[in-house]
Amino acid sequence: MSLYSQRGVSAQKEEVHKATEKLDQGLYANAFCKIYPDYLGGDANWVNLMHADGAGTKSILAYLYWKETGDNSVWKGIAQDAIVMNIDDLLCVGIHDNLLFSSTIDRNKRMVPGEVLEAIISGTQEFFDEMKGYGVNIHYLGGETADVGDVVRTIAVNGTMTARWPKNKLVTNDKIGVGDVIVGFASFGQAVYEKAYNSGLGSNGLTSARHDALHKSYGQGFPESYDTGLDDKVVYIGPHKMTDPIEVEGFGAIDMGHLLLSPTRTYAPLMKVLLQEYFDDIHGLVHASGGGQTKCLKYLPGKFKIIKDNLFQPPVIFNLLKAASGSDWREMYQVFNMGQRLEVFTSAEKAEKLIEAGKALGIEGRVIGRVEAGEKKELVLTAADGSVVTY
Repeated sequence: MSLYSQRGVSAQKEEVHKATEKLDQGLYANAFCKIYPDYLGGDANWVNLMHADGAGTKSILAYLYWKETGDNSVWKGIAQDAIVMNIDDLLCVGIHDNLLFSSTIDRNKRMVPGEVLEAIISGTQEFFDEMKGYGVNIHYLGGETADVGDVVRTIAVNGTMTARWPKNKLVTNDKIGVGDVIVGFASFGQAVYEKAYNSGLGSNGLTSARHDALHKSYGQGFPESYDTGLDDKVVYIGPHKMTDPIEVEGFGAIDMGHLLLSPTRTYAPLMKVLLQEYFDDIHGLVHASGGGQTKCLKYLPGKFKIIKDNLFQPPVIFNLLKAASGSDWREMYQVFNMGQRLEVFTSAEKAEKLIEAGKALGIEGRVIGRVEAGEKKELVLTAADGSVVTY
């Protein structure tokens, strides 16, 4: 059994999918988000979407860093994480403007004071103000903030995003086909709209990242930061302290805490451009979040073999996590995005245009793979060491 499973989490969310398998799948079965008729407006040419997600256990990393250093600014990153995990999923069905957002924050008031709530809420508005400058308008409708110490040990930061969108401007993944190439966009580096280096970790796999990377002393000092029912052999088994300096090529030394807490990169400014200028050339979109590089398998419209043989070399954070956990490449690519979180399925002729659009915003892109005919839905992936892994 993997360490991930031993900690009570699942990269593939098998039990969640089983619990929801009988629900209405919406208008487009292969679309990245569930799409419904326009119940709000009653127009057959429009659709409604509602998406809920959050920062997950990344908020615990922020809690640990804040307790150790007193740095309150990390909570603004958690606000961004909760937003981006919503908006970047909606980007993958073509939605890039006029969105509504409502936040849900549950906290243990004994552990998390009002100053943290203020940082999260102000960070939310700051992110929306920044995106407005790129033509992505998100309207903050408030939300629910509850003191529920009997339910949460520290804090949980989540949100819901709603949109009404024209049906003829949707990306449903039904156009994915043999001969398509996959343009991948990096989750790491520093985009023009980012204030610092982004490790690329995002907001998935953070339970493993936290326990695999951080020293046993965090469990001893902060028992509220983990499930005390877990076997001690999987709790904070790493070599690192939050303040350990890590050398990042081109950026100098960055402490481990900031690598783990890099706010999840949004691709909204890039996708605004791509969806407005190259909409007809986009055959499919996948946000490689939960499930990492295997996420694409869920959204294929037929029996295709996906070949990913030109992925980015994983940035430093993933190599640190692999070394700390002893995980094999198969599990790493299944749990983490490994440095590439957005996939655009397009024709070989148009790929370079999309890559250039990313470059203009400081986001590296490349053709990471292609779509071939297959007897089943299958992914063949070349890992960083050259080994080939099949899913």
